[in-house]
Amino acid sequence: MATRTQVLTLVALMAALANVLSVPPIAVPITSGITVHFTQLPIYLAALLAGPAAGLITGAVGALYMSFAKIPFIIGGLAILGFVTGVLRKRFRPFIAGVLAWVVQAPYVVVTDFVWFSIFGQMSAEGAWALILQLMITLTIEAVISSALAQIITSYLSRAQIMQPSTTSKHAALKQHSAC
Repeated sequence: MATRTQVLTLVALMAALANVLSVPPIAVPITSGITVHFTQLPIYLAALLAGPAAGLITGAVGALYMSFAKIPFIIGGLAILGFVTGVLRKRFRPFIAGVLAWVVQAPYVVVTDFVWFSIFGQMSAEGAWALILQLMITLTIEAVISSALAQIITSYLSRAQIMQPSTTSKHAALKQHSAC
């Protein structure tokens, strides 16, 4: 079981890493015009390893660079992503938890991006929807890749007994209690 200091350290490191990974030069080109970044990966890892609160905080703090550089609403979106990943980790494998968390976050992204582009960016509704469609495709690719990487990393950490993923189910609590 991780101590508060270990969880706080994990959250701080993952939030810092999320900010660093969101810087455009670190993005990886996958096709002409589409690049992906891995900002979601540290958010997934914090949520999977330390739970929903750690995911929420990592997502909110990990979005600071992008909120100043691009869209301020991203803080709420990445906080949702982290929290939901942590909640879903109790019932699903890390990959599925990450992808489902993106499905929960996606409507927030669509609504807030439409508001941002059409009202604050003074785009036409058609222009905003075209941009949002391209953005949603890119974000879905990023979520799937980051979820797959989170699955691999958490499996490795668990097998190496470095850090066990967060489990707060009754079964895990009973198992831990009976071992004492």
